[in-house]
Amino acid sequence: MKGRQILLDHIGAVEAAALLVDGRLEDLLLDTPDELPRPGAIFRAICDRPLKGQGGMMMRLPDGTGFLRQGKGLAPGQPVLVQVTGFAEPGKAVPVTSKLLVKSRYAIVTPGAPGWNVSRQIRDEEERVRLKTLAEAEADPEFGLILRSAAADAEEDEIAEDIAAMTALARAVQNDAEGAAPEALTEGDGPHGLAWRDWTEPAMVSTEPGCLEDQGVLEDIGALFDPVEPLGAGSMSVEPTRALTAVDVDTGGDTSPAAGLKANLAAAKALPRALRLRGLGGQVTVDMAPMPKGQRRQVEAALRAALKTDPVETALAGWTLLGHLELQRKRERLPLTRTFPRGLP
Repeated sequence: MKGRQILLDHIGAVEAAALLVDGRLEDLLLDTPDELPRPGAIFRAICDRPLKGQGGMMMRLPDGTGFLRQGKGLAPGQPVLVQVTGFAEPGKAVPVTSKLLVKSRYAIVTPGAPGWNVSRQIRDEEERVRLKTLAEAEADPEFGLILRSAAADAEEDEIAEDIAAMTALARAVQNDAEGAAPEALTEGDGPHGLAWRDWTEPAMVSTEPGCLEDQGVLEDIGALFDPVEPLGAGSMSVEPTRALTAVDVDTGGDTSPAAGLKANLAAAKALPRALRLRGLGGQVTVDMAPMPKGQRRQVEAALRAALKTDPVETALAGWTLLGHLELQRKRERLPLTRTFPRGLP
């Protein structure tokens, strides 16, 4: 089917949202197991002990431990409002930040960072003036406000409603900042909420139970448990390990002089989607197919272009002495194999 489709359903007991573009699965959001906090959740945490060598602070959360990277000026026993930024590796503390972002579809309210702004992705000057005027009128002077790109051409009353709701939530969180015990203040959005919040381009939305199976998405998800991704004549293997995600690019049966470059360009274009759908983050090391060093810039350019449309923050670290290309990707999604360790139910 042509166009964009958003499917909201469940896989067993797990809430799921899938984004299809022209019938192809482009993004997948799965809910977090109950024992893990969702990224975006806000806690009143209690400072536990500083990590002097790293400059951070270990934090007590209601059901575990968090790690705040910037712990300067904090003392053990002090309550601090923190927000979960991603998933921890097994056995490690949950990463948190004290710079809160209270997000909705059109607005982001920033407690502790006053001032207001409009997304740089909105370039039409008349629209920027309209939104700046709206932000100035609706913003609470105690909080910062950012109007997101989805606010472009949106109705002013809808934007104002979003601003008011996020401001009220930010105020409620701040009112609960003091206390001697850690406490969960917000849960963070589940897949259906995130789909509404972040997949803002026009799309046909389906919420019928079983729509993932009816559209063949369960079959597509099942294929993600196979590490091999076809790339025309070649292939790419995506295999997570405890330390990093290893990606190997193979030319397959193509023996032409340009086989390495063709396979590597195809891998660069396909890699962000492959990592996104599998929920993989952290360090990613790509063993490209053999090619002359002079062709590396073409591959880098293709990868950077593919990453521009990827919602997960990813930094291109560069090439190693052994010729591997390294990336650092935010761990804001749980690996598919941790959500379904035995495959789909």
